[in-house]
Amino acid sequence: MASENRRERERTARRTLIITTARRIAEAEGWDAVTTRRLSAEIEYSQPVLYKHFTGMEQIADAVAIDGFRELAEAIRATPAVTGDALSRAAQAYLDFARAHPAVYDAMFTRATALHFAAEDTPPDLKSAFAELRQAVGLVAGDQDTDALTEVFWAALHGLVALSRAGRLRPGHEAQRLRLLVEQFSREQSSRAVDR
Repeated sequence: MASENRRERERTARRTLIITTARRIAEAEGWDAVTTRRLSAEIEYSQPVLYKHFTGMEQIADAVAIDGFRELAEAIRATPAVTGDALSRAAQAYLDFARAHPAVYDAMFTRATALHFAAEDTPPDLKSAFAELRQAVGLVAGDQDTDALTEVFWAALHGLVALSRAGRLRPGHEAQRLRLLVEQFSREQSSRAVDR
């Protein structure tokens, strides 16, 4: 029994090492630099050992993405949920995470993936990230469909990240864009509640 526990701990440690090494390389050099050959050399395990844990690079990138969703949920959760301010703080946490971890963000949102979103088999960490953002949106949603509003807000945040990273938006106006998004989103929901 003790040797089985030890083997399982070693297996978990190897898997974690593969994921963290892939992430480190991707953040430093981009995803094109992350190959099974490179990982094998970096962690000093043979490629067959990598394949005991992952079927290939796609599965490794998906594991990095799952870690990223867990970290994004934690970042949003760390913002206080105070009415009126929660949406702004959650949005800022999202943008800060994307800026601080561009390769992880790519694994989460721009690379091809086998992960399923908004489905029965969606990994718990993906659901948790959505739930944290949903909680902030829920404070301004009124009687609107909070899930749909969260999807729209998330899409707007992703658009800000993608356009900023691609140099398609004016530099130096990030705070203004975020303020306008939050104000417009909150105002639209408030005005819908008043009209009813």
